[in-house]
Amino acid sequence: MTAQARAYLDHNATTPVRAEVAQAMARALMMPGNPSSVHAEGRAARAAVERAREQVAGLVGAKPSNVVFTSGGTEANATVLSPGLMNCDGGRDCVRVPATLLLHGATEHACVSDGHRFPAGAAETIPVDSNGLADLAWLGARLERLSVEHPGARALVSLHLANNETGVIQPIAKVAALARRFGALVHSDAVQAAGKIAIDFGALGADVITLSAHKIGGPKGIGAIVFRTGALELADKPMRGGGQERGWRAGTENLPGIVGFGAAAAIAQAALATEAERLATLRDRLEAGLLALAPDTAIFGRGAPRLPNTSNFATPGLTAETTLIKLDLAGVALSSGSACSSGKVKRSHVLAAMAIDPAMSAGALRASLGWTTCEADIDLFLAAYAKALAATSDRNARAAA
Repeated sequence: MTAQARAYLDHNATTPVRAEVAQAMARALMMPGNPSSVHAEGRAARAAVERAREQVAGLVGAKPSNVVFTSGGTEANATVLSPGLMNCDGGRDCVRVPATLLLHGATEHACVSDGHRFPAGAAETIPVDSNGLADLAWLGARLERLSVEHPGARALVSLHLANNETGVIQPIAKVAALARRFGALVHSDAVQAAGKIAIDFGALGADVITLSAHKIGGPKGIGAIVFRTGALELADKPMRGGGQERGWRAGTENLPGIVGFGAAAAIAQAALATEAERLATLRDRLEAGLLALAPDTAIFGRGAPRLPNTSNFATPGLTAETTLIKLDLAGVALSSGSACSSGKVKRSHVLAAMAIDPAMSAGALRASLGWTTCEADIDLFLAAYAKALAATSDRNARAAA
């Protein structure tokens, strides 16, 4: 008896590792050298790390020397979202002004909103509109007020490039241009965007972005901080010791993870244009099917630019917890939001910030597609969702009888 086919539609939580990545990691596991050693084995390990650094840099249009590897996106964000982050593009004698105020989006991942290292009184939330786009008028007014009330003070603005729940893409280039008028630094969590949309670091304008390998077909437990220039500094780096990764992240490098990250980045970059189009076509078909089954289904963030692979939706009368169980039993894997919180089955803070009605957000589900997704997966999902709708309709009819 063959196993029942399943449709894995939770790529924003984690994407299955590609075979080529696993093979590259297996080869790296067999390398005996420490990348910090000067002998031949150490130099071979160092060469593998630097090759991966080039591959990750290439995915986002950055300089390899400005890529710092970490244990994942959470550590990367916690490192840079710290009081005292500063830059100096004006030469050796310029005055470095550390950031003392964090302004982060209302729909950020919890590792940003709760994982930063600013004191509670030094962090504020940037509101968003009904599509989840940051309120740039509010941001401009807040930065201007800071410049008037505290001349010379510096803010750090943190907005993700794309939301992990809705896929909504933020206008980071506009944010960066606005922030630059007031001397603010800009960080963008690009974990969900990398490998799904083209990222040109120079055009983006942010000072620093953060990445994670397991969202692009790489391994879990490896991420990166990527700087626009080498001018950013942080006095209190959380991982100190041997001076690896330019002193930003001490500790022996995770060679297999780094190599896997590099391999995944190279594959994602090579397939970016065709894969984005393919996933958008599948996503649009999924949403069209949903609306055909239940015309009153709401698709959140649909009025804004979105990632090609992500759909966040709710149908009146369906609750997320019950529907997820029914879909899972039917062979379909979805989520109700961030993988870090979906197990708690509570209202999404993202949809709350977008002022979505609580009754609707209680039924919100996220389908996120990726390199394993095919037409048959969409067929299986739509068939399973139709059964969930029918079961709810029958239950309601019996209750009304």
